[in-house]
Amino acid sequence: MRGVVIGAVMVLGVASMSAQTVSPAVAKNRANVERLLRTLAHDSMEGRGTATVGEERASRFIAAEMQKVGLKPLGDDGFFQRVPMAMLPSNRRTVPPAGCVSGTFRLATDTTAVALWRCAGANGAPESYRTPPPSPARLTSVASMAALDSVPEAARRIGRNVVGMIPGSDSKLKNEVILVMAHYDHLGIRGPGVNGDSIYNGADDDASGTVAVLEIARALMRGPKPKRTVVFTAMTGEEMGLVGTRYFIANPSISLDRVVAGFEIEMIGRPDSLAGGWGKAWLTGYERSTMGDMLKQYGIPIVPDARPSQNFFQRSDNFAFARMGIVAHTLSTFNLHTDYHRPSDEADKMDFGHMTAVIAAGADAVRHLANGPKPEWHPGGKP
Repeated sequence: MRGVVIGAVMVLGVASMSAQTVSPAVAKNRANVERLLRTLAHDSMEGRGTATVGEERASRFIAAEMQKVGLKPLGDDGFFQRVPMAMLPSNRRTVPPAGCVSGTFRLATDTTAVALWRCAGANGAPESYRTPPPSPARLTSVASMAALDSVPEAARRIGRNVVGMIPGSDSKLKNEVILVMAHYDHLGIRGPGVNGDSIYNGADDDASGTVAVLEIARALMRGPKPKRTVVFTAMTGEEMGLVGTRYFIANPSISLDRVVAGFEIEMIGRPDSLAGGWGKAWLTGYERSTMGDMLKQYGIPIVPDARPSQNFFQRSDNFAFARMGIVAHTLSTFNLHTDYHRPSDEADKMDFGHMTAVIAAGADAVRHLANGPKPEWHPGGKP
């Protein structure tokens, strides 16, 4: 989602990475993008379901990469911000099957009255008693790690946001923060799946954005240090209703009044013709603030979201920060492909050349946000 400048070469909007001669540095970046994405979207990550073993495995991989990059850990446990959750029975009312009524009945063989369904047979006479299906469990957030002690032990879950930063280099601007984020969770394992595949790998959604966060951090560490502090976050629980982001906001690693801009990256694995094709991206809520036009003036290949009816501005972690008044948008190239939220969202379907170019543009964008003027809301643009 951004334009990475390597030496004197900026790879932007080229027809195909394979159709041109690229520098060794660009080829190395592409290989690293592919390595990171194939790891995060591998079956061994079990779809990175929130607060699962797969999510923990992915979070440890992301933290290790942040350490390699040289970021400063900013969690409550190294790079990890632990997010307390509970797996509790759903409060949703169960609807009886057609022809059945619910109530408290006593079976002939039982001595205790139990809540069951009584179902009518073909002639209207009672045919059988059937227990309702178990109420589906739901993952819910818990206010604090201390509050988790009040949750039954079997229901306790821990998710992890992964947080690192580059301290600002300017004596004044270092007190301001640019937040670069993606969510790394996806839908986990759901049976029976589709065509025998029950692992929702989430290569595009949002392993691609998570890779971008790591590679933007790497690009900034290689060059002059940014004037403003840049915080990099891989959030959990987005698919569960921004659980990780909401916890981060309630328990921030840095004072949120220091955050002057949020830059989310979501689903950049494939080109979108409405953004201009290969190597180009769109920005959600472009018209709401000065961020889009500012970045475009710097030559970054982004355009407004061409699908406003999809409400993408409201559909990712950026929105929670925007509601607080922070100018926060999402960079994407999602082209409404039919693998969205399906097991077929696999690494083999990613265009790694396109991803590398967009990540390069994103790194360039973050550098400008960290060193240049602050973006502002247009009148009426703040949600």
